Amino acid sequence: MMERSTDGVECHILVAPVFDQKVNLVTFTIDYVYEAQSGLWIIELHNGEDSRLSACLIDDALRPALDVVEKHWTNNRLTVLRGSQHPDPKSNAGEGALIIVGKRDQDKFFSNGFLYDSVKDNPDFFNDTANPLYARLLAFPIPTIAAINGHCFASGFMLALACDYRVMTDGSRRRAWLCMNEVHFGAAWPFSFAAILNAKVSEPALRRRIALEGHRFTPTEAHAAGIVDRLANCSGTSVELGAEIVLKEAMKLAKEVSALPKQGVWGTIKTFLYKDCLEAVRSDAREHVLPRPPGPAKL
Repeated sequence: MMERSTDGVECHILVAPVFDQKVNLVTFTIDYVYEAQSGLWIIELHNGEDSRLSACLIDDALRPALDVVEKHWTNNRLTVLRGSQHPDPKSNAGEGALIIVGKRDQDKFFSNGFLYDSVKDNPDFFNDTANPLYARLLAFPIPTIAAINGHCFASGFMLALACDYRVMTDGSRRRAWLCMNEVHFGAAWPFSFAAILNAKVSEPALRRRIALEGHRFTPTEAHAAGIVDRLANCSGTSVELGAEIVLKEAMKLAKEVSALPKQGVWGTIKTFLYKDCLEAVRSDAREHVLPRPPGPAKL
């Protein structure tokens, strides 16, 4: 882990080395973690062009990034509270929100799901890597927002569902879909996926459309169905600006909800709210082996 200061903003760069045997080359997956404003943290996903969720990305970058955010939020809150016998309820002590966004120099993908090679030969991948990530987000102590700046497929969709809120491009500049496409390439879901879907989507017909039909939801459809909370108007923008507009809309939402964790019970309430889901995610002992690599989603 390295740290740098850019315009006064502390930026944590978490680097995970990945050895590619095919080309005998070491590449890197990276998460950029920084406090964009007081109490507002952003995690930017980096893993190739489509931010695949590999074991390295999750274990060595994304989960440590969550540690960084929670530590900073906790320290900020406790520093103010310990310094005063009668904390001012109007102070911003304990305010906070976290945004997870796809690679910001493009607007095609938020995340295209798991990296197949991370899953196929590792029966412990879900127990040791994926499920702890989802459980952490489900009970995270400050509001979490997925800034969906492009296609969001399979486990990338689950990552977004595990967040508290979802803001998505409206698809006006470039099409974008939300889709659980496992049914189309023959991969059974792990129990944890079903638990998260049941916890976050209440309508049975909508769950059927997501899980059993593998429907590709346009941003408008996803918003109308309540999967996505807000759409960002990206019409007439460049590739780079498309992602930034989605992020800007997510930051607006973050500002609106950032006061909710001030009393320190946001995560506790979520733990009770998602009790059954969390128990299922943490106890999912199923071996999960894909029959064949899905490859990139056909766009």
